[in-house]
Amino acid sequence: MGSFWRGLKLGLKSLMLHKLRSGLTALGLIFGVAAVITMLAVGEGASRDAQARIEQLGATNIILRSVKPTEEMQAATGRPTMILNYGLTYPDYERILETVPTIKRVLPIREIRKQVRSREHAFDAHIVGTTADFAEFSHLQIEKGRFLEKSDNDQFRNYCVLAHSAAEGLFPYQDPIGQRITVGNTPYMVIGVNAEQVRSTKDTNGLINQDFNRDIYIPLNTCRVRFGERIIDFRSGGMIAEETQLSQITIQVNTIDDVAPSVAAIQGAYEPFHPKKDVQITVPYDLLEQARRAARQFTIILGTIASISLLVGGIGIMNIMLATVTERTREIGIRRALGAKQRDIINQFLIECVVLSGIGGLIGVVLGLGLPRVVVYLYPDYKTIVTLQSIVLAFGVSVGVGVLFGIYPARRAALMDPIEALRHE
Repeated sequence: MGSFWRGLKLGLKSLMLHKLRSGLTALGLIFGVAAVITMLAVGEGASRDAQARIEQLGATNIILRSVKPTEEMQAATGRPTMILNYGLTYPDYERILETVPTIKRVLPIREIRKQVRSREHAFDAHIVGTTADFAEFSHLQIEKGRFLEKSDNDQFRNYCVLAHSAAEGLFPYQDPIGQRITVGNTPYMVIGVNAEQVRSTKDTNGLINQDFNRDIYIPLNTCRVRFGERIIDFRSGGMIAEETQLSQITIQVNTIDDVAPSVAAIQGAYEPFHPKKDVQITVPYDLLEQARRAARQFTIILGTIASISLLVGGIGIMNIMLATVTERTREIGIRRALGAKQRDIINQFLIECVVLSGIGGLIGVVLGLGLPRVVVYLYPDYKTIVTLQSIVLAFGVSVGVGVLFGIYPARRAALMDPIEALRHE
């Protein structure tokens, strides 16, 4: 242990004799470590952001959504009509419940675009007819009042829950709870207001990011009674209308192991009745696995690119240590003449390499902790996460590179002939 500390002191003294040279040599490792930490932080942030949005849909959920069929598909399945009938139906909903035994819960959703009024205020809202389970499925947070309950749906109540933007647009100066809004000619009493939800502008694996802050939630049975089971939306400037019964059905199964067999059973329940391919199935668990695989690949690529800087830094260390060996040839000869063994010479130069790479690594870690903050400041949409694993990896590789590239100069110094070294001028 005593020889190690002596070697450490000698190494520091030797490096301090050439401060500028040592500093320039360490720059490669400093930037390399900082680049590795920053790149991995960006990759980890992007990965977790994508996975969080997918996990919000539920790993045990299966989502069916009505989609408008293409013109080619409409033409291939029959003669065009004035009313385009597509998407999920209530019979689909009943068949799925009857034929899929692994179902834990089912959430039907009907979506309608309507203008809503509250006295002199008007708001273009997204009306969502649903059940009490919607809040849990979508992770909604209630700011005031309460969300819909089962009794509201069973008793066809004209109740509604406002999302954040809808509440601000309709009631900018008063408490919405207990107030009434009008959808068409029907009044609805406000029983709750949701907390504001942050909407991501990014797209994840083809999933549409909906702005939940413009939603107004009403009981599904009330929606069916007030708007009819089949909603016809006449578009201005034309005679074509669209007819859809349910916009979405979210199915939650018991366990993750039930997801794959349930998907096959669900497809068997609805696909024969939808030759126009007007229903899209989304399995968040599959998307989550894809996102994780993509994240691993992305992290490996970023880490590999950043590691090139560490490789360059290691080459710089080898270069400077070879020059140091040449400069200190006479010193090596004297030490060998005084009884130093080859392993003592090797240890001395390796310690100097470790000190140089270690100091460079520590400075790089500090810089790497700061750069992700700069990235977030310049690009607010990005999210960066610095993990302990990335710090340990970057610093460990930095020290490892120093040792690896210092072995050859150290062996070269140790294998010098003492007599020839003493004659060196």
